[in-house]
Amino acid sequence: MKLRSLLMAALGLALAGCTTVSLSNDPLSARWVGQEAGKFFAAYGPPTSDEEGASSTTYVWRGGYKTARMPAQYSGEGKKRKLVAKARTTYLVCQVKLTVGEDYRIRSITPMVDRPDPDGGASWCVRTLDAAK
Repeated sequence: MKLRSLLMAALGLALAGCTTVSLSNDPLSARWVGQEAGKFFAAYGPPTSDEEGASSTTYVWRGGYKTARMPAQYSGEGKKRKLVAKARTTYLVCQVKLTVGEDYRIRSITPMVDRPDPDGGASWCVRTLDAAK
């Protein structure tokens, strides 16, 4: 009985030391984590700021500027149509925070300024940074 208790305790300690790696549902992370930061900056331009850490560097990148015109929205048909939302101009921009390791590979990418798609599609940052593919 003591042997069984010792084996259970050893198994419990072994499992406590295990870590789980979670796969991200985030398209930005799926596309860019593990890639070289130089590839990102070559494709989209230099960062706006950087902050040196002990074993990593945090970059802030801003881009994807676009002016989009959103048409007016109506409900109903014919003469009974009612205005639901006025036409408007929206200014789109994407800002992300990149954490880069000493090997210059992206460890994490976090959207800081982003706009969701009003039709439920990919967000502006996801579309801007080729992560919607």
